[in-house]
Amino acid sequence: MLIENYETEKFPITFPDPVEAIKFRMEQLGYNQTDLANVVGLKSRASEILNRKRKLSLEMIRQLHDKLNIPTEVLIQAY
Repeated sequence: MLIENYETEKFPITFPDPVEAIKFRMEQLGYNQTDLANVVGLKSRASEILNRKRKLSLEMIRQLHDKLNIPTEVLIQAY
């Protein structure tokens, strides 16, 4: 318990960046940008998200959570 308390206090584990989480999940599933476009709507929108030019909307967060099983807690963070 001492080690666990020390690690929790000194080295807290935070949520990953939302875009990095999307890229990681896409890699796990073997998805490409076109597959992501099917989730978020348009290929240009998928490109903008992956290049951090567009923020995630509430509807996109819902779609990513439902179809890619990414926790909403990760997706709602600022980036």
